[in-house]
Amino acid sequence: MKLNFLPAGRLRMKKSIYVSGADRSETIDLPVSSALIRHKQGNVLFDTGCHPSVVDHAEARWGTLAKVMKPLMGANETLLPSLACVGMEPGDIDIVVNSHFHPDHCGCNQFFRKATILAHAKEIEAAQAPGAEAAGYLRADWDYGQPIEALNGERDLFDDGSVVLVPLPGHTPGTLGALVGLDRDGQFLLASDSVSLRQNLDADTAPRNTWNVDEQLKTFAEVRRIERAGATVICGHDDQQWKSLRKGSEGYE
Repeated sequence: MKLNFLPAGRLRMKKSIYVSGADRSETIDLPVSSALIRHKQGNVLFDTGCHPSVVDHAEARWGTLAKVMKPLMGANETLLPSLACVGMEPGDIDIVVNSHFHPDHCGCNQFFRKATILAHAKEIEAAQAPGAEAAGYLRADWDYGQPIEALNGERDLFDDGSVVLVPLPGHTPGTLGALVGLDRDGQFLLASDSVSLRQNLDADTAPRNTWNVDEQLKTFAEVRRIERAGATVICGHDDQQWKSLRKGSEGYE
């Protein structure tokens, strides 16, 4: 089994959203990523990043959200070119896992027409609720009419313990992570925005864009438990960690 981290966008946001005490004028640049898991039973994408149209037309796609998270990337830094760099096309993907339905995590769902899309039942419910657009759930990104399979708890994708989806609520009601076990490089927890930045986990401090702080702090405790058991925690938007990872065709096994 192989794991490849793929560039899927880049954003600029106010640092104070993530870092307590930061000046409101300070900004922080955040990588957006997808993870490709190649298993003998199928190819899995964990998150699909930003829709390529936001490179040049962010406000047309995202509306006022484009003022909160400003795209910084070029077209070659979105998911489909990144996927092509590892020799794959959208039709090669069997399963798409959306950690949650914010537009920087599900923006390219529409391109994976052959894939089964998996998301937590609570995330689907939140995205369909009245006022969901104001909470960052943009239907143009998460709902293209494809069937979405709802999860209610953990899911062992291939029934062999190699890819286990784990609920990590707090950032949103249905945030999911993926615990990936590799023969050579060990276990990775794809934490998505359950741990946006490593310093949030280390300081046990929830970012301001957290749906439920109590749930988030419980999730931090669970992530630390998984880490103590030997997993490397891959944060959702930590630029320092992102720079240290092998990316594209240079993956993990």
